[in-house]
Amino acid sequence: MEMLWFWLVSVMVAIYSVMDGFDFGAGILHLFVAKTNEERRQVLGAIGPLWDGNEVWLLAGGGAMFLAFPRTLAAGFSGFYLAMFMVVWTLIIRGISIEYRSHVQDELWRAFWDRGFAFASILMPILLGAALANVIRGVPLDKSGYFNIPLFTDFGTGNPVGILDWFTVLIGVFVLVTIAAHGALFLAWKTDGPVHDRSRALAKPLWAGVVGLWVAATIATRTVSPEIYDHFAGSFLAWLFFVVYVAGLATVFYGILKERFLLAFLGSGAFIIGILATTAACVWPVMLKSTLNPGWSLTAQNASVGSHGLATGLVWWIIGFPIAVGYVALLFKIHRGKVKAAAEGEGY
Repeated sequence: MEMLWFWLVSVMVAIYSVMDGFDFGAGILHLFVAKTNEERRQVLGAIGPLWDGNEVWLLAGGGAMFLAFPRTLAAGFSGFYLAMFMVVWTLIIRGISIEYRSHVQDELWRAFWDRGFAFASILMPILLGAALANVIRGVPLDKSGYFNIPLFTDFGTGNPVGILDWFTVLIGVFVLVTIAAHGALFLAWKTDGPVHDRSRALAKPLWAGVVGLWVAATIATRTVSPEIYDHFAGSFLAWLFFVVYVAGLATVFYGILKERFLLAFLGSGAFIIGILATTAACVWPVMLKSTLNPGWSLTAQNASVGSHGLATGLVWWIIGFPIAVGYVALLFKIHRGKVKAAAEGEGY
């Protein structure tokens, strides 16, 4: 049951990364692909019906973690206290930037919120990438199951470690470029006119950058956490998801070449899900690795609630998950086709 919930949490985090990833990507790129107010309203119109619903997957993943692995959630929230505040403020700035920018028809007002939207959209993937890298590298978890970690120390990966070091920054940049590339494909699929043309032009170089950073991140991970590759060699699921993300990457380039941007966007989603699932398979059963003593690490077994709680939660997950998936599918069906900018005073 612990393994099942480990994968349920991993799945919801992966879905969040794909779903909220494309609208973060749109935010990263919107100052580059949209030059006029109408074009920026077109970008916001593409993500407008979807972005706030996409964030529900973050809450669902956190709720599943709270239900199944409360010790891990408690340790993570207390140890990453500063980083969590940064994530919350990033989400707040991004949300109000989307909602407020069209309330006043003033160029300075709109430029302020447009830059706030871009800033928050850039910062969030870096923070999430650094969080993933901290899970891979490990944190100074002590015998009590808690840790305290500064924002940075000497930028090395040995104790005393900080949230930011050369490895976590590298993974953060890798996630940033991947999310931007994911967003470029979404905009190329959902828009037309100059926004479509600029998004299409950015997609290929961004995905070339993803490949380069992927190679660099793979080598860096081998250096910082070599045991991951020992687990990879003997894990069927790791090999399976490795095939998924390599196939997704191939689909991205095929879709860009053929200008089939929906296909490329789906390949991008497969790449993100595959690489996160491969990582999960390689770190199993460790959820928070201790850099002080491996025996103090929090695992799916020693951090979970009892079997009764897991079984009860599973019943509600089976009810709730299809509803959430159906809601997303309905939204995409309702808002299918190319997006046009809303008229002044209507929508974003």
